[in-house]
Amino acid sequence: MRADMFLAYLLLRLLALLPLRGLQAAGKLLGRLALWRRTRTAHHVAVNLAIARPWLDEAARTALLREALAESGKSATEIIKIWGAGAERALRLVREVRGEALFDAALAAGKGVIIAAPHLGCWELLNYWLCRKTPMAILYRPPRIAAVEGLLRKVRGALAPEQVRAEGAGVRTLYKRLAAGGTVGILPDQKPRAGEGEFAPFFGREALTMVLLPRLAARTGATVLYAFAERLPRGAGYRIHFLPAPDGLADPDLGTACTALNRGVEACVELAFPQYQWQYKRWSADDRPSPYDTGNHR
Repeated sequence: MRADMFLAYLLLRLLALLPLRGLQAAGKLLGRLALWRRTRTAHHVAVNLAIARPWLDEAARTALLREALAESGKSATEIIKIWGAGAERALRLVREVRGEALFDAALAAGKGVIIAAPHLGCWELLNYWLCRKTPMAILYRPPRIAAVEGLLRKVRGALAPEQVRAEGAGVRTLYKRLAAGGTVGILPDQKPRAGEGEFAPFFGREALTMVLLPRLAARTGATVLYAFAERLPRGAGYRIHFLPAPDGLADPDLGTACTALNRGVEACVELAFPQYQWQYKRWSADDRPSPYDTGNHR
């Protein structure tokens, strides 16, 4: 590990001694600051909320914007606890698991399991929980700073998933793991590169949607489950959820499959709406007008 990354690791370990409630309170302040300064992040969140909740009046949407930015800030600061405390200590923060029987049954079936984990709540803690139950591979894109990978391996420790790059060889690895009855994790709301997705409705508006997950499900017959770790109020910990995939996700018609994929993400988001990563430019695409440009979000 590079020296600066090792120092970052030591700082994480030190700051992780702080209580989760305090770290999340600091994140909430960051969210308030983003709103007060009218940052680009605040703008993106406001546009996304206008798309996802068009029926809200101005007062209700402003209140939701404030709450969503607060949750976004918490997701940035709570990671100190999740990474710095170590996986086993972080897992003590899990207070409840809903739908665990679905996951256990999928593992027992031996046909492979695809965990569709949206950008919702605390996905790093979800990774720990899953890896304690079974070995798992996750599809990822390498960080822009290569040295960060060493830091991530260090903080994740023994409960780190196998990281598979989002490229040809990595995708073949996922197929092989599923064919052998293994488990893989994919972010179903990750915007694909141009030419690698299909447009499908997401909260009522067309969004470029990945086709990889439906193809994996169709070709392997693996069970698809949605999962996320909900952040509980006042630093009380987390609640993990498992939800079944909507009908049609493995349909050979990619339009039908991607529509079902997005319905599954929506079902998760509705359980913890402000905790979704609303700053993500989910409705942008190279060949279409961007709603994030002034005047295009309606």
